[in-house]
Amino acid sequence: MSADSPRPPRVLGDVDSGTSERANRSWWDAEADEYHDEHGSFIGSHTPGGEFVWGPERLREEDAALLGDVAGRDVLEVGCGSAPCSRWLAARGAHVVGLDVSAGMLAHAVDSMALDDRRVPLVQAGAEHLPFADESFDIACSSFGAIPFVADSARAMNEVARVLRPGGRWVFATNHPMRWMFLDDPGPDGLVVRMSYFDRTPYSEADDDGAVTYAEHHRTMGDRIREIVAAGLVLDDVVEPEWPDDLDAEWGQWSPLRGSYFPGTAVFVTHKPG
Repeated sequence: MSADSPRPPRVLGDVDSGTSERANRSWWDAEADEYHDEHGSFIGSHTPGGEFVWGPERLREEDAALLGDVAGRDVLEVGCGSAPCSRWLAARGAHVVGLDVSAGMLAHAVDSMALDDRRVPLVQAGAEHLPFADESFDIACSSFGAIPFVADSARAMNEVARVLRPGGRWVFATNHPMRWMFLDDPGPDGLVVRMSYFDRTPYSEADDDGAVTYAEHHRTMGDRIREIVAAGLVLDDVVEPEWPDDLDAEWGQWSPLRGSYFPGTAVFVTHKPG
């Protein structure tokens, strides 16, 4: 999931696919250790057999069953990070491949698999160019992986559709589009609209030399739906998890305060016509 501190001023201007991929690969490589020190327990990196959580609201695949029956299915996790979701799927009989752009995150996945009876194959690659043959998978999924960080999310949707078999399911969770209007602040300042929902200018950070070091890309709800449909997929549902009454922990911009007013996560449930 995205950066944990309030955003500094954004670097205005477009960020192309190559720049975004290089920046985010380096950022996640550098942040992998700190990220897992802080969030590893929540996402299940330290849990034998992993865990599959769709977002900070603690919606679990075990309860939501958005992927359907995974036993015996060929599953691709796009943007797997340290692969707790892939490990959870493998423990339930799926044949899983985890893909991520960051070697640092994948190294944590390898370490975590020492807790498991089954190993998950891992591939380092970006979501805009999936290194798999057509119709290789029954299911594809992504829990806050890749989609917010790719410049051409329409291409990513096309790539997922390409590698899915007819009837296959593609379910991905990302920041709810309306969150773009607010600062990444879990407190009262994060309740005030600061930016236009319709401004698709990427959020990016740069070093002193002007090189982009981090990038996130905004799409409106309509953009997401149009990209899904244009890829030849059918949108079955959009799940907007509510903040649980018993969850008082904050996760970066996610908090009980903000969660009581508007959604922070959108889970898009789609399938490829069969």
